[in-house]
Amino acid sequence: MLEALLQRLWYGGSPAAWILLPLALIFSLLAALRRLFFRLGLMKVERLPVPVIIVGNISVGGSGKTPMVLWLARMLGERGYTPGIVSRGYGGSAESPTLVSADSDPREVGDEALLLALRAGVPVAVGGDRPAAARLLLGQGVDVILSDDGLQHYRLGRDIEIALIDGERRLGNRLPLPAGPLREPPRRLRSVDFVVANGGDAKEGEVALALEVEGFENLATGERRDPWDFTGRTVHAVAGIGNPGRFFAMLAGMGIAVVEHPFTDHHAFTREDLDFGDSRPVLMT
Repeated sequence: MLEALLQRLWYGGSPAAWILLPLALIFSLLAALRRLFFRLGLMKVERLPVPVIIVGNISVGGSGKTPMVLWLARMLGERGYTPGIVSRGYGGSAESPTLVSADSDPREVGDEALLLALRAGVPVAVGGDRPAAARLLLGQGVDVILSDDGLQHYRLGRDIEIALIDGERRLGNRLPLPAGPLREPPRRLRSVDFVVANGGDAKEGEVALALEVEGFENLATGERRDPWDFTGRTVHAVAGIGNPGRFFAMLAGMGIAVVEHPFTDHHAFTREDLDFGDSRPVLMT
């Protein structure tokens, strides 16, 4: 309920967002002081002996960071590198830096980190201490590190910064948290190496990112289905991501009639969440 309310405030043009402006100014000041302390050397930046590529955003919510990290890992591997991925491990209980394997418990390492380990097939480490988690990867023989959602984690030194934005919603009302969705001001995008727009129309100087459905996999049997097998059918569409509407629109664009079921980002699903009382297929991210 709170997440839905904030989404309306941030992206719906509601003037009620201005009520939160005093808190937003405090947040913006603290964030600016933190950046200044790192820039002046008052807070330590740790450099690693291998290149570090940061993938992140300046706003809260989904903008395509995980697909971008997966693509980069595959691209680097094809070019002879041995990449590793460091992640916060959002939603996980692990308190110390932890290596993620295919049989890791998502309740410990976080659902997103487990997804990265399963899909990327490269070493993945999680931890609130990003440099310490990254050092674990060095012991796995990696020669380049990808930091997922790491733009504001300034303790980890970086060689390349990639900032993703939602190409359709852009930066919302362009206000800092909690009045708007921004963790850092829009001018922060001028200092990154690449701005990638996910969906919508990329503006001048931005790189366009388009996500395409490669197919559907039955979670019970492992059967793979062609992406167009559900065209002309009515399905239940389930998404627990930052912007569920993007997933629903993608399916609708494939000619699929969608019954939408948006859940909060990183929702911990139960059996009851997916019981819709009929025999329609359930498609989820």
